[in-house]
Amino acid sequence: MTELPQSAPTPATVAAWLVLDTLPVETVPWYAAAWLVNGHDSQTLRELAGLDGRDPHAVRDLLPAALAEIGIALPTTDLAAATDAFRHLAELCLAGRAGERWVAQMVEEIVIRTDYSNSVIDLPLGQLYGADDAWEGGWGPTVEELTATVRAACVEQISFDGFTRSSPPTDDEPVTKHYPISEY
Repeated sequence: MTELPQSAPTPATVAAWLVLDTLPVETVPWYAAAWLVNGHDSQTLRELAGLDGRDPHAVRDLLPAALAEIGIALPTTDLAAATDAFRHLAELCLAGRAGERWVAQMVEEIVIRTDYSNSVIDLPLGQLYGADDAWEGGWGPTVEELTATVRAACVEQISFDGFTRSSPPTDDEPVTKHYPISEY
């Protein structure tokens, strides 16, 4: 099996985005086509790949079934979805495919969409909540310090994300490493 093109997220990441309502619906058919090329196959996935992405309802209607047919379950908690989405953000950042400020902006969006869930904020990247405000306002840490903080949180997020999809973290799972922006 070949590797996914760099810009195609894994089916599990797309499942997390669907749960978090951060899914770029217009690109899902392209992702489905990439997954087909990389060995995933099902009738519904083929149908999804054949859509043009301009009908968000059709994409959203087919996506859960397509994911299920290739063995990907939707995350059952905001924490599980955010953990997967944060892992993806961390990988993009550390690979140089996403900027640190963009990562901070995406973290803020995910925290808001999870209704400021403490368990999501307790994740290594969740601790960046508020960093974009510091970036925007020019207060607090310097840009260099914010950049270093985001990168350190990305490393920690990838280290933290050692669970398997069959056993996601629980909402009461303790997280010991924090990157509060207010310390600067």
